[in-house]
Amino acid sequence: MRREPTRLGPELFRPAPFDEAAAELTGYARYSYWRSTFRTFLKSPVSIFLLALIVVLVAASFAYPILSPTDPNKVELETSLWNAKPGAGHPFGTDGLGRDIWARTWHGTRTSMLLGIVIAVLDVGVGMIAGALWGYVRRLDRFMTELYNVLNNIPQTVFLILLTYIMRPGFWTIVTALCSTGWIGIARFVRNKVITIRDAEYNVASRCLGTPLHRMISRNVLPYLVSILIMEAALTIPYSIGSEVFLGFIGLGLPIETVSLGNLVNLGKNNFMLYPYQLAWPTLVLAAITVSFYIVGNRFADASDPRNHV
Repeated sequence: MRREPTRLGPELFRPAPFDEAAAELTGYARYSYWRSTFRTFLKSPVSIFLLALIVVLVAASFAYPILSPTDPNKVELETSLWNAKPGAGHPFGTDGLGRDIWARTWHGTRTSMLLGIVIAVLDVGVGMIAGALWGYVRRLDRFMTELYNVLNNIPQTVFLILLTYIMRPGFWTIVTALCSTGWIGIARFVRNKVITIRDAEYNVASRCLGTPLHRMISRNVLPYLVSILIMEAALTIPYSIGSEVFLGFIGLGLPIETVSLGNLVNLGKNNFMLYPYQLAWPTLVLAAITVSFYIVGNRFADASDPRNHV
């Protein structure tokens, strides 16, 4: 037996009035990329601890040399203060000339940290601009690829040693030596990312509308690379400090009168068997800086991945 369908009367329906303001909110969500990134990053207690450690080390390295009157190069004439063990007056002990290792460690940390920050800014800045042009301007691809192959095949250690031999040892010599080849790797990384978004619909529309190249790069491309560039800067800082320590270890780093972690490690290794604390404390600070920046940079890269956002 066939059943008749139930008829619905007009009394069951209520018309919904049109609200122009409410219609604009259709599909709206209070989503922030950076808020989601930091929320994901701060979920890990390890990330919070290492980030706090970086803040403490950076603040102490820049604040202590300004607030403390202790001269890191002051030589004590009293021989009883030479090679003194860690104590109340000298928390990290003294070296063979009675100089306070506590003061020298923080002054050296400031020098090495400043060196790493300058190199990171230059490497990331030049690499970002060159990589954006490399990926967006097709005519530059052949030239930049050949330049990358040439610079990438030069042994980094040999190049650093040769350049420090040619130039006078100093702060800007190391900056020049590290930045002369460091930017090309970041440029290629940025170039690969730019290629993936170069032919997006909004970029094609911008080209059709005659938008200038610099505006398309600054507005349509670079904002999508900010998190990647922050990660690259965080990884470049410990690499630069480690390179300065290596050059100081082989005697090609900063001048011996300049207090840096590289020079402290180089001086401490000579007396390690008799006075191990002269090497241990600068090495611990160096290890804390490099490991913290490396882990925080990788954690931030994972947090900035859109696939990890909720």
